[in-house]
Amino acid sequence: MIVDLQRFLISEERYWKELEKLLTELETRVERTLSLEEAKRFHYLYQRVSSDLVRLAAFPSEPGTHRYLESLVSRAYAEIHETRDRGVRFSVRTWFFQTFPQVFRKHAMAFALAVLITLAGASFGGFALSLDPDSKDVLMPFSHLQGDPSQRVAYEESREVDHLEGRKGTFSAFLMTHNTRVSIFTMALGMTWGIGTIIMLFYNGTILGAVVCDYVLAGEVRFLAGWLLPHGAIEIPAILIAGQAGLVLGKALIGWGTPISLKARLRQISGDLVTLICGVAALLVWAGLVEAFFSQYHEPVIPYSLKTTFGLLELILLTVYLMWSGRKRVAPAEIDR
Repeated sequence: MIVDLQRFLISEERYWKELEKLLTELETRVERTLSLEEAKRFHYLYQRVSSDLVRLAAFPSEPGTHRYLESLVSRAYAEIHETRDRGVRFSVRTWFFQTFPQVFRKHAMAFALAVLITLAGASFGGFALSLDPDSKDVLMPFSHLQGDPSQRVAYEESREVDHLEGRKGTFSAFLMTHNTRVSIFTMALGMTWGIGTIIMLFYNGTILGAVVCDYVLAGEVRFLAGWLLPHGAIEIPAILIAGQAGLVLGKALIGWGTPISLKARLRQISGDLVTLICGVAALLVWAGLVEAFFSQYHEPVIPYSLKTTFGLLELILLTVYLMWSGRKRVAPAEIDR
């Protein structure tokens, strides 16, 4: 029974507003879902507002408030007892800042394995080149890497014309498509029970290790860091994520320690594979732009310190993004009793 109507309206209004806000979110954002704590809170608010509606029925002097509460209760009832499938509205923002990093963390062990395989390849490439400097033709399939590092540095730093003038857009597009193609191929090799993906990661690591060793032995560490870090800080992790996807696919095909059928296992990971490879493509778009418009310019045009700092900042931001973006904030439930 309500003794003081005005006091009742003032004390209960905040619960009505809270329920209304939550209902509006659920009705306007199709992708919005409730966590367990939010669902408990929603059910509590529904029960409380329903009780308020019953208690207010004895006061005909508040028809507007009565209709307002009836609307809230009916909307909440519809949300609770809805049986139709909701349409899924794709949100690029939600996908990029929540779905992609969440899926990445879900398969973190596969990423760690991809890193270890690549590091093993890099160690092999660096060791092989240090033992036999003439093995460049075998270890490095790119002609511009097979020359003397010091001669290349001297040539790059003495350029007086923009060698990419009028071609930066074309060059960046080529880098994006080529690297994306390689990434998709690396993931697809997971169909060989992951063996092909492992070979691809080791091979890429071998090339990277040989290049790094070659420039370090030549004393061109500043050039190497300024050249590779700006785009490599994004491109290399992207290739590793592609390898991660391939290893996830390979594991699903093998089916270690699971009674689930092959078809069910593939169905479980299909969405994650699409998310990972689309995330890789997004990262490679940025890497392609940076490589064409920034990485290819050296001192005295752009100081190596600036390029190295830029690359390190990219790597830090990417790490924070992949490790923390999309994490749900855990807050104490504010449920009145």
